[in-house]
Amino acid sequence: MTSQAISIDSARNGRRKPESLARLKQAARKLFVERGYDATRPQDIAREAGLGHGTFYLHYPDKRACFLSFVEDARQELDVHLQNYRADNQTLEQRIAATLSAIYDYADSHPGVLRAAMTDGAMINAEGDQMQPLLMQWGREWAEMIRDAARDGSACSSYDAEIIGQAIVGALHQTGREAHGAGRCRDALVANLTRFLTRALRPD
Repeated sequence: MTSQAISIDSARNGRRKPESLARLKQAARKLFVERGYDATRPQDIAREAGLGHGTFYLHYPDKRACFLSFVEDARQELDVHLQNYRADNQTLEQRIAATLSAIYDYADSHPGVLRAAMTDGAMINAEGDQMQPLLMQWGREWAEMIRDAARDGSACSSYDAEIIGQAIVGALHQTGREAHGAGRCRDALVANLTRFLTRALRPD
């Protein structure tokens, strides 16, 4: 093979890698949402993507790594979504309402993604090093919001922000599931939770 042919072949392979990764990500997202983590196999993902089984392992060492990539993509998407709802100089109540609206809007726009991304961490951790569950990451973000509000005097400063942050996301997760099953109005859900959290965080 001539050097020119090798160069052309290398260029083609370079283009294929991002394309095949994108197809695997799309297929994995679809299957994790539809089947869940446990029932999805690497070969299923490759088949759904229209790629050979071996191509999966060119991008991921195992299913767990693929799932963690899916979780990180969902987290980044939600972060971008949140920024569209937030504005400078919002009160604590406004920021809570904006955050809740963004989360539920994202969940409605991407059915099943957050539920799949919140798969029990114990199941994933059994296969490798400890992962940080998505709920725990969000709990830390709520904790930071609480600390910011405590510093400006709009939230109670005697709370342990980390504990309260984790408690909030746990409650929101359960409430969102119950409300979805009961067909509750999302605006009413956001309004009730906003009032409840604002009052609960009020300074002493």
